[in-house]
Amino acid sequence: MGRPVAVFIYITLALLLLLVLRGHHSPGSRNLHHRRLKLRSNFSFPSPTPSGDHRIPFDPLIADIELRREDREWERSHFEIPSAPGEVAQPEWEDFADAEDYINDEERFNVTGRMFLLFPRIDVAPADGFVSLEELTEWNLQQAAKEVMHRTARELEAHDKNRDGFVSFAEYEPPSWSRNDNTTFGYEMGWWKEEHFNASDLDGDGLLNKTEFNDFLHPADSSNPKLMKWLCKEEIRERDKDKDGRLNFQEYFNGLFDSLRNVEEASNHLANSDEARANILFQKLDKDNDGFLTEDELMPVIGNLHPSERFYAKQQADYVLSQADADKDGRLSLSEMIEHPYVFYSAIFNEDDDDFDFHDEFR
Repeated sequence: MGRPVAVFIYITLALLLLLVLRGHHSPGSRNLHHRRLKLRSNFSFPSPTPSGDHRIPFDPLIADIELRREDREWERSHFEIPSAPGEVAQPEWEDFADAEDYINDEERFNVTGRMFLLFPRIDVAPADGFVSLEELTEWNLQQAAKEVMHRTARELEAHDKNRDGFVSFAEYEPPSWSRNDNTTFGYEMGWWKEEHFNASDLDGDGLLNKTEFNDFLHPADSSNPKLMKWLCKEEIRERDKDKDGRLNFQEYFNGLFDSLRNVEEASNHLANSDEARANILFQKLDKDNDGFLTEDELMPVIGNLHPSERFYAKQQADYVLSQADADKDGRLSLSEMIEHPYVFYSAIFNEDDDDFDFHDEFR
């Protein structure tokens, strides 16, 4: 699309925004910002297991506020920063009353205005005046990547004892809860151990740089083939009851199939039982037809066993589109986004004021 056409589109959108804003502030108009926005009041710091929280903030401004808040909570928990003598400890949200006041002050944080500012940043492929599922997925993925890399940098700084910008295996300390509970997911496998570390060390220098350390913490999002193979090996190791280094059908059916039900071959409705559906996929994966699955044969479905951020970014985009696409044309206009702000800001709306719970959609 030529630049003049794109300019025309956004001039039109600007005029639309003015009309919308006037409508929202006119007497008797419906106030879209009808629920109080709340920042998340607590955080569970992510671990490299499949059980993390994958909600993605839509608005970078909100994400920045929450990350700064998270950083302070992380510093307090990690470094055990004491309160000043005589100081009464306050709930964490008290420290951020000004931030919550800010995002609920329409003069300073206007949700409609934010939609207008963000819309052209999302509508880029092409800039045609509509946000597609693909564009929204990419936007979500970008926001998730920023959060993940921010947390990785924070973790790297904590483990980098000699301050050289790298983490060695000797420097790395696994999560304390994993050391205290050897039955926790991942510990009996190879998570946080030397084989996991070495698989993340793409250049083989014995040290993890920021990118490699991010892969170490979040292997599902890595493009490192060594790490992908390590994930496959760990899946087999955890479920390999007879310890022969491969999975027979029963080991696969009892241990893996529940996570693979959405794979096309496993959702064959012509099969009349779970075991029959599982067998269809097993035969598809068993390339050498020897009746066992090896590390290499698990590679095609490792993304199903360990979903990446892209999976969650699309899942969230699918949900948003289903809720905000009023005319059901498979894309979002600016007016549709403005008319459905709760869908985009649902992670921070005070859900006590409404029966709607965005998070239930992902359970």
